[in-house]
Amino acid sequence: MERRPRIAAAPRIAAPQIAADDVLRICRELELRQVIFVGHSVSAMMGVLAAVREPERFGKLILLCPSPRYVDDAGYRGGFSQADIDELLESLDSNYLGWSATMAPVIMGTPGRPELGEELANSFCRTDPDIARSFARVTFLSDNRADLARVTTATLVLQCSRDVIAPPEVGEYVRAQILGAVLVTLPATGHCPQLSAPEAPLAAIASFAAGPR
Repeated sequence: MERRPRIAAAPRIAAPQIAADDVLRICRELELRQVIFVGHSVSAMMGVLAAVREPERFGKLILLCPSPRYVDDAGYRGGFSQADIDELLESLDSNYLGWSATMAPVIMGTPGRPELGEELANSFCRTDPDIARSFARVTFLSDNRADLARVTTATLVLQCSRDVIAPPEVGEYVRAQILGAVLVTLPATGHCPQLSAPEAPLAAIASFAAGPR
């Protein structure tokens, strides 16, 4: 009989550490080893946390537009000031649909292709606003910088040349903090290159995944 992970059906929003627990629970249930984990944005940090907890389960980490912290700090540029984040969360709380329509094109970062921003906005609008608000708060206020140095898994960091959510300095920071990590800057803009320029991340992911472990 095929074994399937037992995953709770009820939607819930949790800190990245609890999401990492879910990843590990699936790996244990399916008895997975040498997993090649591909994570985008905050999901990249979930993979980092999972690999730190049980490194023997992971062969490689591929982090697409990761950010361990979105808020600027002394000696660290995350891309947003605390005031920026406070304003963003207040806007999201007061007018979720308006926030979605405004932020989606900014996140996508492809002004010459407005249909991509519209596609992302529609995706936001299909999400339960309460869940989206909770997820955004957890995401934008998280700080996982200290976890990066604990990663022992071979890691590829994929960064876009211009990304307002995770600027190039963040990709370089992640690379510097993870021993042996490789940084590739994609010929793409925005925070979602898997949508706007899928050939570039696909080629980089395939090359790294096929290489030695």
